[in-house]
Amino acid sequence: MDKNPISQKIEQAILQGVFPGAVLLCAIDQKIIFHESYGMADIFKKKEMRKNSIFDLASLTKPLATTLALSKLIEKGKICLNQKIGSILKEFKTCEKADITIDMLLRHTSGYPAHREYFKKMIQKNKNPRQYLRQLLVQETLETKIDACQVYSDLGFMVLSWIIETITGQRLDQYVFEQIYSPLEIEKLFFIDLDQKDEILSQYQQKMVATQICPWREKLLKGEVDDDNAWAAGGIEGHAGLFGTAGAIYKLCHEILNALLNKPTKTVAPNIIKAFVQRKNQYDRVAGFDTPSKENSSSGHYFSSSSVGHLGFTGTSFWIDPETSLIIIFLTNRVHPLRSNESIKQFRPQIHDLIVSQLL
Repeated sequence: MDKNPISQKIEQAILQGVFPGAVLLCAIDQKIIFHESYGMADIFKKKEMRKNSIFDLASLTKPLATTLALSKLIEKGKICLNQKIGSILKEFKTCEKADITIDMLLRHTSGYPAHREYFKKMIQKNKNPRQYLRQLLVQETLETKIDACQVYSDLGFMVLSWIIETITGQRLDQYVFEQIYSPLEIEKLFFIDLDQKDEILSQYQQKMVATQICPWREKLLKGEVDDDNAWAAGGIEGHAGLFGTAGAIYKLCHEILNALLNKPTKTVAPNIIKAFVQRKNQYDRVAGFDTPSKENSSSGHYFSSSSVGHLGFTGTSFWIDPETSLIIIFLTNRVHPLRSNESIKQFRPQIHDLIVSQLL
C-alpha cells in the first residue's frame, strides 16, 4: 500500500481548511496496515495531533455504545427487537408512542423528529436534567406516523439509553464498559460524566482533541461533550457523549467484523449483529448502523452494499466491509474552532475512494 498519496491528500485538506487535524487507521484481514496522524489537535495551543489522540466521537456513540449495549440485552433475553417501549417504560404506556418498538428506534422509523434543542429548556430549569430530558421525550409530538418512514433521530437514541438504564439498573456508560469494552480490553473508549470531569481529565487532558468554541458555553470545548443536549444531560446520553481513540475504535470494529463474518467473538453475538444489519424497506440505515447509500455515500464508491458504518457530527467516521474485511476509521476535528465548516462532506468519499484504490 502506497501511503504517500493518502497522506498528501489529507495534508492538502488541512491546508485548504477542511479540518485542522486527523487520525486515519486502516486495517484489512485483521491487520492494521495504516495508522497515521496529521495536523493540529488544538490550533490555539499549537498542539499536534497524535495517533493516540482522544476525540469526541459524537454520533459514533449510537452504534459503538447504545446499539452494542442493546445487542447484549437481547443476547441475555432481557428484551427483544419487536418489544414495544410502552411495555418497558411506564411513562409511555398510555401515550401515542407506546407502540414504538426497540427496532424502530434503532432504525430511525419511530416517528420522532430528528433533533430538538432541549438544552435551552434544560439549562433554565432547576431540576434533575436527565429526568427533565426524559419528561420532554415523553411530551414530544411525533413528526410522522410510527414506522412510516426513516428520519435519522437523536431523540430515539435518548429513549434507548433510558431503556438500557431501566432494564439494567446501570447507566449506559457503566453497562457498555462492563459488558462490551472491558472484556475486549478497550480502555480508551469512555464517556465523561461532567460531575466527575476533573478526575477523568487529570488522566487524559493532554490527549484530548479540541472541538468548537461554543457560543452559549462561551469557551473552547476540550474534554467536554460538544453535543448540546448530551452536555445539558450531564455528558452521558444514547446519541452522543462517547470519547475515544482510533485504536480503541478499531478493536471494537474488529469484533463487529468478526460477528458479521460469523467468526468467534468475545462480547457480541453474531446472530444478533447480523439481524441488526438486515435492510428493511430499502432504507439506507439498518439497526444502529448506516450502510452505503446508492448516491453520494460518505464511504465513497467502493464499499460493498453489505458494509456498515456511521458518521459523527464532530468529523468522525468508521466503515466496515465484510466482503473485503476492510476497516477504515477516519477521525477529524472539523468543528474546531467552528461548527459551520462542512467541507468534510465532499472530502470523506474522496479519501475513502483513494484508500481503496491504493489497496486494490
